[in-house]
Amino acid sequence: MANKVSRLPTGVIGLDEVLHGGLIAERLYLVDGNPGSGKTTFALQFLLEAVRRGQSCLYVTLSETRQELEEGAASHGWALAGIEIIELTPAEENALSADGQLTMIHPADVELSETMNKILEVMKNSKATCVVFDSLSEMRLLAQSSLRYRRQILALKQFFAGRKCTVLMLDDRTAEGPDLQLHSIAHGVIALYATPPAYGTTRRQLQVLKLRGSDYSSGFHDFAIAQGGLRVFPRLVAADHYAAFERSFLLSGVIDLDTLLGGGVERGTSTLLMGPPGSGKSTLALQYAVAAVNRGDHAASFIFDETKGALLARAHGVGLAFKEGQRPGELALRQIDPVEISPGEFAAAVRRSVEEDQARVIIIDSLNGYLNAMNQDNFLTAQLHELLSYLSNKGVTTFMVIAQSGMLSTMTSPIDASYLADSVVLFRYFEHEGTVKKAISVMKKRTGGHEDSIRQLWFDKDGVHLSKPLTGLRGVLTGMPVEPRAGIVQK
Repeated sequence: MANKVSRLPTGVIGLDEVLHGGLIAERLYLVDGNPGSGKTTFALQFLLEAVRRGQSCLYVTLSETRQELEEGAASHGWALAGIEIIELTPAEENALSADGQLTMIHPADVELSETMNKILEVMKNSKATCVVFDSLSEMRLLAQSSLRYRRQILALKQFFAGRKCTVLMLDDRTAEGPDLQLHSIAHGVIALYATPPAYGTTRRQLQVLKLRGSDYSSGFHDFAIAQGGLRVFPRLVAADHYAAFERSFLLSGVIDLDTLLGGGVERGTSTLLMGPPGSGKSTLALQYAVAAVNRGDHAASFIFDETKGALLARAHGVGLAFKEGQRPGELALRQIDPVEISPGEFAAAVRRSVEEDQARVIIIDSLNGYLNAMNQDNFLTAQLHELLSYLSNKGVTTFMVIAQSGMLSTMTSPIDASYLADSVVLFRYFEHEGTVKKAISVMKKRTGGHEDSIRQLWFDKDGVHLSKPLTGLRGVLTGMPVEPRAGIVQK
């Protein structure tokens, strides 16, 4: 019977989920990325987590000074107590400090073998079980040849294997192309990427390229660096998340609206509300959320296109009263800045609302803002499909708002999400008797029947109102109906 491998938590939120439990202990790992991608921050988080477990830790730096490391740690609110630091940067003296915490040598004046001997001598005395090397590019320069460089890295790997050490080696990709020699030697390879967009925050992604002896979540995973370090947002796989739930209808509290939708919106389905700006899409979504909250459920609205204050004022104007919060019977309002959030981070925020706050209704207002959050990514439809499938598996009712360009006649959408949604509700402006009115109709509902009629829609201080079906007009959805006859219900 095979021995069960021992796992080490990385200290990076979300990364252990990607690694299916953490790093395998007593192995050598390569963490590579361009300068500024977060390698040092990641390494410090790993060592600080090891210190919390009571392990002995060592940080060997050839590219940064101790002061730079301490200043970087302080920016995250960390103290490096418990981490032994060996600083291999040019100095006036070559000696161990009195407290045995720091080594100073002239790396440019010695051969790689001599440098390694000094490093190994100090490490033997430290008895560290978690070690970080930062960075291998300096060792590569000292080695001068790829053969000697590979032999030295292999020697280090064997040395650490005999001492039962878990080692992270950082590489800043200064070599031309990927260093496949390191990839072949390392037990696991984690790559960090930082891509600055034309406008907005840098898009950061992480990829596990290799992890011997263990499965892991492949592909790219968004991550962010803020005070407190790296936070990884694992790529959402809907099939991995399912919860049994009772099929039922979500009612809006407006009888005519529920009738139009064939009795209401089924739990665990998604509804797309599409139409020109100002036609009532967001207000209708909010109506369903407030109705759910009043029945004791928790709902969350992710707002891309307007401020929280504007939404509250609009809700007050149509008589929608609710309590804000993250508990049952409360509605959480989260204003999203599209240029400051990645799709992975947004999906993680939705997951927290569902799994931690037990949200049963989610509003995405709007998909136009979500599209802007993609930072020129070409996979919006695939990620949106995965998110909707996840919400459906969890029994969450989702409302998505999309604003179409144009006010009357021809409308265009920035993305065709109609085939992703279970139900599609269409909003239109139309002209009648010298005034501009709003119309609403249901174009699609996968999970049951619905009215084929078109109704007039309006709002006032008493809430949402729908007319009887507009049987006396033809061409309402074009914006300019013809052959008016009796039958329209006036506001």
